[in-house]
Amino acid sequence: MEYSEVKNKGGKKVSNKKHHYHDCVDLNKSASIEQCMNEETDTPVTPGGTRLVRIPVNLGDFNVTTHMVANIEFPYPVSEIKDIKKRVVILQCRLMTRTSASPDDQFSSGPFPLFIKGYVRKNIQYASPCYNEAGECVSSEMKSLTVKVPFECMTSVNLDSPAQLPVTNTRSEFDFFRAQDLGKGFPEKDKFLSSDISQFHQTSTAAYNSLPYCELLAHEIVEWDEATDRHSHHYGYSHSPVAEGHFHHIVEKMMVTFTVSVLQEQQVRITALP
Repeated sequence: MEYSEVKNKGGKKVSNKKHHYHDCVDLNKSASIEQCMNEETDTPVTPGGTRLVRIPVNLGDFNVTTHMVANIEFPYPVSEIKDIKKRVVILQCRLMTRTSASPDDQFSSGPFPLFIKGYVRKNIQYASPCYNEAGECVSSEMKSLTVKVPFECMTSVNLDSPAQLPVTNTRSEFDFFRAQDLGKGFPEKDKFLSSDISQFHQTSTAAYNSLPYCELLAHEIVEWDEATDRHSHHYGYSHSPVAEGHFHHIVEKMMVTFTVSVLQEQQVRITALP
């Protein structure tokens, strides 16, 4: 960077900064990275003994298989499919457990229903034919279509590690005895013996339970995509596989197997080494 002095309209000298640039690289800035130094250090460690920690506990890993059939329509004619990129997306994965019945009934391994909902995102890359004046296919354009194929299923699972059962909330109403005068038309010695309907008393408890959750570990997809309306470009071969043709609709059959891990945060007693 260089500095030069110029005069403004009032005759005063002001500095003018000149920046040197070459194409898109600022030559005044270094493109190299300096090596940083490091050294080992000691950090505080929990003293040895028995500790109670709250950590995610793996309740089990499961391979879930679901089957899907979908009708897909293309906006442009398709001569052939080149590639299909797929991604499994889980929108909901819920382990539904029963509630705790007593203080001695806090953990259970099931079986419990596991509800799963999501979709398979598919990006279909295909060749769309282009025609010359004679009506013959001489070239093609690469296009893509993105679709989402939804799925929803329920499966019963037995957990490898027991889940902590949710504790229910409680509400209990109580009253106070009151003796009140009956008023006119009743003997003075008689009283209204009951609770006061104009008063309300209640005690309640609420438990903030730990909700089990899922992680998606892997998936495998086996699919069949078959055209249902293929037509040939030549009149003499309306449905012949030897002639070039195109289609707009396919029927897709998929077998999707994905691996999910079910976890829950629990308090675990561990022994820390000294």
